[in-house]
Amino acid sequence: MRLGLLLLLPLCGAGSPALSRSLSLRGGWRIRSGNGSLELPGEVPGCVHSALRRRGFIQDPYYRFNDLNYRWISLDNWTYSKNFKIPFNIRNWQKVNLIFEGVDTVAKVLLNNVPIGKTDNMFKRYSFDITSVVSNVNSLELRFQSPVLYAAQQSKAHTSYSVPPDCPPLVQKGQCHVNFIRKEQSSFSWDWGPSFPTQGIWKDVRIEAYNICHLNYFTFSPIYDNHTQVWSLEIESSFDVVSPKPISGQVIVSIPKLQTQQTYSIELQPGERIVELFVKINKNVTVETWWPRGHGHQTGYNMTILYKLVRGLSIEKSTKVYFRTVELIEEPIEGSQGLSFYFKINGLPIFLKGSNWIPADSFQDRVTSDLLRLLLQSAVDANMNTLRVWGGGIYEQDEFYRLCDELGIMVWQDFMFACALYPTGRDFMNSVRAEVAHQIRRLKYHPSIIVWGGNNENEAALMMNWYNIRASELHTYINDYVVLYVKNIRKIVLAEDSSRPFIISSPTNGAESIKEGWLSVNPYDSNFGDVHFYDYINDCWNWKVFPKARFVSEYGYQSWPSFSTLEKVSSKEDWSYNSKFSLHRQHHAGGNDEILLQIGFHFKLPESTDPLQTFKDTIYLTQVMQAQCVKVETEFYRRSRSEIVRGQGYTMGALYWQLNDIWQAPSWASLEYGGKWKMLHYFARHFFAPLLPVGFEDQDLFFIYGVSDLGSDCKAKLTVRIHTWSSLEPLCSSETEYFVMKAGKAVLLYEEFVPILLENCGNCTRQSCVVSFYLSTDSQLSSPTNYHFLSSLSETVGLHKAHITAVISQQGNTFAFDLETSAVAPFVWLDVGSIPGRFSDNGFLMTERTRTVLFYPWQPTSKSELEQSFRVTSLMDIY
Repeated sequence: MRLGLLLLLPLCGAGSPALSRSLSLRGGWRIRSGNGSLELPGEVPGCVHSALRRRGFIQDPYYRFNDLNYRWISLDNWTYSKNFKIPFNIRNWQKVNLIFEGVDTVAKVLLNNVPIGKTDNMFKRYSFDITSVVSNVNSLELRFQSPVLYAAQQSKAHTSYSVPPDCPPLVQKGQCHVNFIRKEQSSFSWDWGPSFPTQGIWKDVRIEAYNICHLNYFTFSPIYDNHTQVWSLEIESSFDVVSPKPISGQVIVSIPKLQTQQTYSIELQPGERIVELFVKINKNVTVETWWPRGHGHQTGYNMTILYKLVRGLSIEKSTKVYFRTVELIEEPIEGSQGLSFYFKINGLPIFLKGSNWIPADSFQDRVTSDLLRLLLQSAVDANMNTLRVWGGGIYEQDEFYRLCDELGIMVWQDFMFACALYPTGRDFMNSVRAEVAHQIRRLKYHPSIIVWGGNNENEAALMMNWYNIRASELHTYINDYVVLYVKNIRKIVLAEDSSRPFIISSPTNGAESIKEGWLSVNPYDSNFGDVHFYDYINDCWNWKVFPKARFVSEYGYQSWPSFSTLEKVSSKEDWSYNSKFSLHRQHHAGGNDEILLQIGFHFKLPESTDPLQTFKDTIYLTQVMQAQCVKVETEFYRRSRSEIVRGQGYTMGALYWQLNDIWQAPSWASLEYGGKWKMLHYFARHFFAPLLPVGFEDQDLFFIYGVSDLGSDCKAKLTVRIHTWSSLEPLCSSETEYFVMKAGKAVLLYEEFVPILLENCGNCTRQSCVVSFYLSTDSQLSSPTNYHFLSSLSETVGLHKAHITAVISQQGNTFAFDLETSAVAPFVWLDVGSIPGRFSDNGFLMTERTRTVLFYPWQPTSKSELEQSFRVTSLMDIY
């Protein structure tokens, strides 16, 4: 669904003049540096970095240390210019506007050497009246100011008190004062990304000329009346009436498949006018609702709106409308302090499972529709139903939300404020208000967006005193917080969109934070709201370190991307874990050491005498560790959905940090830059499966829970097997009787003392055996096979180096890898280097002699290419 340009047609017969004309200014522009020493062609949409790269002035900005080498680009003041002709007689038009859908970020705009306005917000739409300035031949200039220098000036001008943080940690190698500019916050650096503060025209730009009346924007949202059980649509249209007299006419709203057509009379007075319509959907027709992935169809309906006005003015809009309700439930829970925190979609409680989304590239002109589809399809292929668009990046492009609508991905949409306090001066607040109103109107018709979030971690930053604010000064910052997020952003959200909830921050205690004056003493209280949880010191296999919270919206562990991904941006001297390059790419303080610490709890470090092989083996182990850590933590959250233990539980969301990468570097992501699946993403496909058995231990007792996200009850049975590490034949196996697995529940299915389990299976010890288990149903639906390690993998007895072979064959558009192993093999990793695509499974425990895995290429490839690139690694190969 796209809300694009509208077609304006005359109704009063042939020969009547058209009442609107539009001229796109996309395409070729000129770009010059501040002192004029460098001038080059550029593209719009685009940015200076991309133009310099395209013309050979710079290398790949992501290569080696270029994020430091190319800092001069962000520190210069660049100018964009374009000469253009108007292909129609400009004197025939009452009003001519210059529209920028997105300018990055601070610029003076001149048309024919006349200043017509300024920009200072990457997230606003700008419309400048150029009626008195435009001519048939024109010159347009945008004189940009360095965002780094602008942010520093704004901070320096804020003399009454400091607004922390001033600068990012040194390890991030970033720029300072990003909280003083309304720009992608992570563009000044983050703990997973580089510092590339871009400049440019990053979205569409055009000229619009019109007479009489023009539609500025059009948006809508569906509303369900629980009392009458009738759907309605709230439609809002904004007009610019340039006629000196009122304009009257009719609006006809039509949704054919719902047998709904309604006509309204309107009269538009001169000036900017808002028309609000309330359309009741035919109550005698069944409305099929939009459902999240895994819970139903993503049904939408074609809708047309025709504005038939006097003087032959007709404006027609065709779009798609979806119907769904969303509720955030915060209510008392029996046997527990605090309140619940979960979402109901169309009245059904749904466990939100997924990840967090960051910008897919530092340079937005490189983020294509194909890349977005690849990343979002990878999310649903891993059984995710939710992505949180994190508040330090950007409000994503229209295509992102359209794809989420289509794929059934729920979106937790933050406003773009993250990990900082912010000023509340008049100009800053005016800019924020315009930004928020614009983004709500642009996005609210998307059913995928289920909640607005005010900011990322700023309640926690303030109340946990991340910035060492004196107690006597705290009230100043609390007041700023309330002014920004409550008195402005929240107020605008409530006025613009009643169809979904709004929360002030993440993490937050929700209703409890409101009760405490919008900021809780402890925003990480697991009895309320959502929490973020990170612990890199304690053993991640110990589920007792994780919070039994209501909702966990951030958690995770780092790993390195594959060697084939790193190889593109590095040289041979970089290929070791402690090289200057490896240290430079790690933007999280102590991150490389924390990774090795977690590995050391359960694995031995690589032992190759070849330095390059040691690096590759270490990369492999970082991905094994990350996948296993996030698996254990996610399974803990999923099995906690239906129980209260010592007053805590009813967990109804698990969104790990993070889905995607912005460059080639160590991070928390499960998808590498470009989309290649890490081992974690393959694991996510299992631990987010709709039907899943989860095993864990507590004081020598082994438990298996059954977790169901299915929409209906099913009959199932549990099979438990024990293997020795030294044999491909299972040592023993048992299965339960069929039982009813309740929809939307997590229930205990099995418990046994580990010593008894091993004793009943013959010659087994914790070190020599491993447990696997799966659920099967009477409808042939089955769960993934899960497993439980009875000891660390560094302590196993009988585990041999496996010789694994693969025979590759083509089956239509996919390729089959027929694997055969000589021994039990943990964490079998299939890799085809840089050939784009994914496997049906990877990183698995291979306990049977043969197994077939499919490879789905994302671009055309061949059997011979795959055979040349193919490598297989399992745990014992690195020792």
